[in-house]
Amino acid sequence: MGTRSAWGGGLLKSTGFYDSNAESFIARTVGVDMSEHRQRFLRTLPPGGAILDAGCGSGRDTLAFRQLGYDVSAFDGSIEMVRATSRLAGIPVRQIIFEDFDWDRKFDGIWACASLLHIPRSSLPAVLDRLANTLLPTGVIYASIKLGAEERVEGDRFFNDLDEAGLNLILAETKELSLVELWQSMDRRSDRSEVKWLNCLLSLAN
Repeated sequence: MGTRSAWGGGLLKSTGFYDSNAESFIARTVGVDMSEHRQRFLRTLPPGGAILDAGCGSGRDTLAFRQLGYDVSAFDGSIEMVRATSRLAGIPVRQIIFEDFDWDRKFDGIWACASLLHIPRSSLPAVLDRLANTLLPTGVIYASIKLGAEERVEGDRFFNDLDEAGLNLILAETKELSLVELWQSMDRRSDRSEVKWLNCLLSLAN
């Protein structure tokens, strides 16, 4: 998790929230059942393919992909999330924010579950293109963002909520990506059951 964004006359770092609230955030998210979404993503990948968990959070999905036999790399902007994922999944994890993202290998799939939602709308096309540059020719990106139509601040975090129209506008500004599949889902946490998510699969544009 984590990005840079101007807010309140200063620099908002969502990473600070995750570093300061690591224990409670991990407790709320590490057990969330994302298997249905993972399967929709994995059916597009070759068995044992290379996956990048982009904004890995608690490490829940990094571990799940590893247990299924995939070659998994991971990064997060929060040092506490980096440490948590490394402990849980048993792999080295890099600390990077999305605006500084760069990787020295190509991936069959990139998993960005609830991590791109902290990136301002004006920066998101460039970030998506950075991710796309690390995809293999047949690779896909899974992304999930809270359903909505506004940029907002909640507590110490910036959120960029998107609906289908907003996502299409973002994709129109990318150089690399096109929409493969789009669906909505409800939050799996019992105390957030009213929250809706926009999920998508993206591929390299022809």
